[in-house]
This record gives sequence, C-alpha cells and structure tokens, in this order.
Amino acid sequence: MAVTSMANSSIRDFQKFNNMRAPFAAGVPVSYLVVAGGGGAANGNRGGPGGAGGYLTDSVILGAGDYSLIVGAGGAGFNISAVNGAGASGSDSVFVVTSTGGGLGSEGTVGGAGGSGGGAGGNGYLAGGSGVSGQGNDGGTSNDGDGSGALAGGGGGAGAAGADADIDNAGNGGLGAVSTIISTTLATSASVGEVSGSDVYFAGGGAGGGDSRAGDTSRTGGLGGGGDSNGGNLDGDAGVANTGGGGGGGSFSSVRGDGGNGGSGVVIFTLPTQATASFSAGVTQTSAIVGVNRVYIVTATSTTSETVTIL
Repeated sequence: MAVTSMANSSIRDFQKFNNMRAPFAAGVPVSYLVVAGGGGAANGNRGGPGGAGGYLTDSVILGAGDYSLIVGAGGAGFNISAVNGAGASGSDSVFVVTSTGGGLGSEGTVGGAGGSGGGAGGNGYLAGGSGVSGQGNDGGTSNDGDGSGALAGGGGGAGAAGADADIDNAGNGGLGAVSTIISTTLATSASVGEVSGSDVYFAGGGAGGGDSRAGDTSRTGGLGGGGDSNGGNLDGDAGVANTGGGGGGGSFSSVRGDGGNGGSGVVIFTLPTQATASFSAGVTQTSAIVGVNRVYIVTATSTTSETVTIL
C-alpha cells in the first residue's frame, strides 16, 4: 500500500508540473525592447552630433533555448583639440533582433549612417546621415550660417529626424521614442531610459555644435538621452547611459570643444513568471515582477558572446 500511495503522489506531482508548463508547449511569449549604442560626436569646428542607436520593439513567441545577448556601447566622441575630427559610430545591440548602432557625428562631410543618422558638421550645406528604416530617423543638415561661422545639424532620434541647422542656430537632436515595456518607476530605479512626465523615452539624437562667431546658443538633445551642445567654446554633453542617446556636438570659439560620447544601449524583455531566464557570466542585469510577468533589464555585456537561456 505504501508503494502504491507513493506512486499516486508522484503521478499527481508530474501532472501538476505538466499543467504548469502546458501554456508554453508551443513556446514562451516574450516582449522586448532592443536599443543600440548612440553615435559619438565630432569636436568643435561646428561638430556634428551623434545619431541615436537603433530602436526595435515587438512581441514574439520563443522556443526554449539559448539566445545571443549584446548591449551595444556608445561611440566615442572626438576630443583632440588641435585638429578637427568625427566621432565614432555606436555598437549594435542584439536579442532576437539586431539594432544598429547610431551614426557618427561628422566634421566636414555628410553625417554618418546608423540606426539613426548622425548630424552633419563643418562648413557648407551637408546632409545628415541616413537612419535605418524601422529603427530610427535621419540626421539634420548643416548650415553656413551668416558667413561668420557654420552650424551643425541635429542627430536623428528614434521618434523624429534631427533638426536642420538654420542661419542662426545649430539643430536640436531628434526626439526619441516612448516605450511602454517598462514603467517610469522601474526605469528610474534601474537608471534606464529618460523619464519625462508619465513616459519613458529611449534613443534621442544629439544636439548640433555651434560657433560663437555666428552668435549660436546651446542646443538641446532629443528626449531619450540625447546629449546637449553648449554654445561657443564648450564640449558637447555625452548621451545618457542605457538610453542609446547620441552625443552632443562640440562647439567652437577660440578653441574646439570636445564631441560628446554616445550613450550605451539597453535590452529589456519580459517573460511570464512561470518561465525562467539564466544568463552567462558577462551579463549585467536586474529584474522585477510586474503583474504576471518578470521584466528583465540588461544594461551591459562584457563580450559579444554572452547569452540568455530561456526555459
């Protein structure tokens, strides 16, 4: 009798386990936000700002298994004051999809292409960089100003293109995009995105650099972590970490201000609480239960070989 009782208990436990897993027999429902690193900005001879990192979000069904996981770094701003130079593009982020790093801010050429395009900097009427369709928008065009100094266009953002420079002002950075995958409270506690009111923005473009000889004032990076520019003779601000914001362009007066670095990207995804996620050693992440899901927030990966295992 004792053996029979044990057997029945084991069967009940097995059935209970299978019933718990049954909803995922065809796969696990996952929502994700994947934001790449923002582009770095050119230094101040009217430095072009960085474009925002690519922004991709969706809901999918995933089978159990290992998935590549990369959080893209922001591109470096150019900071050698003796010469003019462009920034560096941001790095891609990966989870299920690949978001493209933000375009570099240029100096004397068109803006760099990327998830969102970098703003054009330098003399002449130069086009901003192209954004990737479905991930971001184009950077803004530079302007020769009133003849006393040129002005850079704004970096593209996930929600809007970078503003073109006009005769008096460099371009503001393009607006980022609002994500509903994470609440303002959780975004604030995890230091991801840029909270404005009841919304959380990611992937804002950097502001274009100016020239004090043209009377230019500071310009504003796009909501979503885009770096500001700071008028004549000042360094551009860095894009905010874990937003994918582009770096602010360096400005010019008697010396060249440094270009701002792009902000690092972020990967956020949700799983039902019955499912599990385990991460390789080089992943920096936190999580929190929200309703029936657990929200995973990945802010850094130490190599391009990191993974998450979903069961």
